[in-house]
Amino acid sequence: MFVVFSFSSLTSCGKDKAGNNNGKKKAYKIGIMTGTVTQNEEEYRAAQRVKAKYGDMIIHQTSPDDFMKEQEVTISNVLSMASDPDVKAIIICQAIPGSSAAIDKAREMRDDILFIVGVPGEDPDMIASKADIVLQADELGMGTAIIEQAKKQGAKTFVHYSFPRHMSYQLLSMRRDIFKEQCKELGLEFVDATAPDPTGDAGVPGAQQFILEDVPRKVAEYGKDTAFFSTNCSMQEPLIKSCLLEGAIYPQPCCPSPYHGFPGALGIAIPEDKQGDIPYAVEQIKSKIAEYDGTGRFSTWPVPINMMFIEAGAEYAIAYLDGNTDGMNDSEKLGELFKDYADNDITMTTYTNSEGNELDNMYLILLDYLTF
Repeated sequence: MFVVFSFSSLTSCGKDKAGNNNGKKKAYKIGIMTGTVTQNEEEYRAAQRVKAKYGDMIIHQTSPDDFMKEQEVTISNVLSMASDPDVKAIIICQAIPGSSAAIDKAREMRDDILFIVGVPGEDPDMIASKADIVLQADELGMGTAIIEQAKKQGAKTFVHYSFPRHMSYQLLSMRRDIFKEQCKELGLEFVDATAPDPTGDAGVPGAQQFILEDVPRKVAEYGKDTAFFSTNCSMQEPLIKSCLLEGAIYPQPCCPSPYHGFPGALGIAIPEDKQGDIPYAVEQIKSKIAEYDGTGRFSTWPVPINMMFIEAGAEYAIAYLDGNTDGMNDSEKLGELFKDYADNDITMTTYTNSEGNELDNMYLILLDYLTF
């Protein structure tokens, strides 16, 4: 299944133009479980934004920081929400290990809860058999999209920074191969560059220092029309900084989001009252990049996808509980709400497993680019 949503404007169900819930008190509650601020501040802030909007209708729980060792806590926190008879939908993002077991336990108590999970950390077949809707960024689709974006930005060379540990991950290795194929098809030179593993002896500082030193070398060798990409989160800040100083191209962070790498690299401090305010962050980033004549050569997705899964996922849950969806798994409604949230085109495809079986409730998402 392949759906592209490119509508000119959409309005989410039950909201006025200000995004309020029209003052109507709902006869149900929605539970949201995210990581803590320590694990992923974006997800936590997204849940808090939903709670600020809908008040006591939203219950926000967090998963333990050491979730691999504390899966029983994850299960317990989901069950604490499911034990409230007014809770009719639960959103889990990220769907860390233990989420499937938590859903199973909740189903033993009740069978009337809509479960929406994002960024699954468990086997796709297993989590798709438990949850009603599963949401994931389309990592392999990025293999084509990132090269196409780099080409639009004027790239003639594409440098891919990674290291053996990451290249042992199947999806990352497969995406690297797609990068190569797309570069060949679109006429870009592909450069497979090995960087230090941040978990190695030199640690994160050593990996970051390598990036700061190597990007100028690569620009000197291949020219300013070189696009850079790294598979590692800790390398994004030095990579953005180096690309800006060297006049190079940066099509996307490894985890596409205006918050990923950009504020730190550009020295942008987000005030407390602007936390989670995406338009504010975008304007600050645009302004800083323009100061260094980098306009048009830096891009990302317009919204953090995990925040979208939570906030638009909550709107979907409301639409479902209000009877405004075609059953639990309504791809059209889901796509509309994602489009509305991102204010940008999205592409949704369903996941097909290694046996060739389509999981029609697991959606892989690509967003069109925001170019600074």
